Amino acid sequence: MGHKIAEAVIENGELKYIDRKLPQKKMKVHIIYDDVEEMPQIIEISKIVEETSGLYKDIDVTAESKKLRKEWERHVHN
Repeated sequence: MGHKIAEAVIENGELKYIDRKLPQKKMKVHIIYDDVEEMPQIIEISKIVEETSGLYKDIDVTAESKKLRKEWERHVHN
């Protein structure tokens, strides 16, 4: 089974706009939406940091961030 994506606007639970014509048949769909009010929980953020923290064990984070900032600032007017 293939998947196609259609951009849509749903307001108060009703379809208000869709960017393409859908087939004239009964369809089972998955609705995935962006919830701008929901923020990742601190537990999830902590888990992500924990999982990725071992990637660069011997790096001085403060020194590296200062180095990156200098590079960004140096090229800001180019």
